[in-house]
Amino acid sequence: MGAPWSTTNRTDPALSGDGRLLASLIDTDGRSQVLLQDQASGQQRPLRHLRGQRNVQSPSLSWSGRYLAALVLQGDQRRVVVEDRLSGHLLQLPLPAGLQPERLSLSPDARRLAVQVRRDGQWQVQLFALEALLEPDLAGGLRVGDGGASVR
Repeated sequence: MGAPWSTTNRTDPALSGDGRLLASLIDTDGRSQVLLQDQASGQQRPLRHLRGQRNVQSPSLSWSGRYLAALVLQGDQRRVVVEDRLSGHLLQLPLPAGLQPERLSLSPDARRLAVQVRRDGQWQVQLFALEALLEPDLAGGLRVGDGGASVR
């Protein structure tokens, strides 16, 4: 096939809650890049902010795949970001000084985000409440207040 998402050099898989979308990382020239793939068709799904972004780690998807959370390298710091595929917005979550994010996990409804961090050689988990920042991604792709629009 030749498409980057068909490569066997894929790591760090994350399925959407409904199992329709797969986010994974591929290695291109020693740098990881996130790919989002529809499982039924095998086609790659668009990403506005994370498309082409290098040095991505720990992808995590919400229920319908509306939200994709990941760690991205900006300069010499890893940043926690959440891309809203429906609105096109990118949310960057600030971490307290001295914390280095290592892995993350987005809840299926996108109301919580857990981030494994390292500080002075110690591991901790920081929890973020996202209710005030993101619309919930409910089972079946239903969004609150609009009668059921979903992201495909």
